[in-house]
Amino acid sequence: MKKVTSRVIAVGLALGLSLNGLFAQNIGLQLYSLRNEFKKDVPGTLAKIKEWKITLIEGGGSYGLPMEEYKNLLKQNNLTMASVGAGFEELEKDPQKVVDNAKAFGAKYVMCAWVPHKEGNFTMEEINRAITVFNTAGKVLADNGIKFCYHPHGYEFRPYEKGTMFDYMVKKTDPRYVNFEMDVFWVKHPGQDPVALLKKYPKRFLMLHLKDREPGTKGNQEGRAPDETNVVLGKGDVGIEAIMKQAKKIGVKYYFIEDESPKSVEQIPESLKFLSNIKY
Repeated sequence: MKKVTSRVIAVGLALGLSLNGLFAQNIGLQLYSLRNEFKKDVPGTLAKIKEWKITLIEGGGSYGLPMEEYKNLLKQNNLTMASVGAGFEELEKDPQKVVDNAKAFGAKYVMCAWVPHKEGNFTMEEINRAITVFNTAGKVLADNGIKFCYHPHGYEFRPYEKGTMFDYMVKKTDPRYVNFEMDVFWVKHPGQDPVALLKKYPKRFLMLHLKDREPGTKGNQEGRAPDETNVVLGKGDVGIEAIMKQAKKIGVKYYFIEDESPKSVEQIPESLKFLSNIKY
């Protein structure tokens, strides 16, 4: 038994992944990271994720393949779809369709990452519309055993009353039906502190997108940044280690690496190494 254990550890270290609880932390991959690769080779891209020893993913579509064929590929590569994305309009017009898609993948979480608005002008009218849609659709999902999370993108952190529009959204959404997925990049980019926000709302963030930002990048509240500003986790200015420690403390369920850089295939393994070396 001792020999087997030593060998497993050696293999893990050879991959740059310690047995430091990386997988116990429910770390997966947001498939958008490999959007360009999927355009060329769906089976090969899923196989690459398996090579990285990732077993949890967040996605939602089947890249043009028949659903059963795509699901078979997921199974072959030991990939579990923990969370799926849904568009705002889908949630507004047909939340049952969102439920059906999540159930088709066996996903227990649904996330929405954008509220339609005119660029540069996110208004209270739009945020109130979102609150209504999220509370209504979130109840439909909850009634079907699925948790709904909204993924802020930066424009929600504009000042409002004594806080931000995001604070208002948290206050006005029902935690039985609506919670949040923090993309740490899109919290840092508009000038917020991800750790402070996790402490402020310890029961409302169920999932994280792990993404780091090139030091010196100029932030904004528009939800926009060049893809090239995404760097290997731990090499940017977002503060990933402190975020992970606080997220673990409050019991965040899932952590998805999302690397929008053109170099994501090279960067993701390095990000995994960084995460594996965090001492909790």
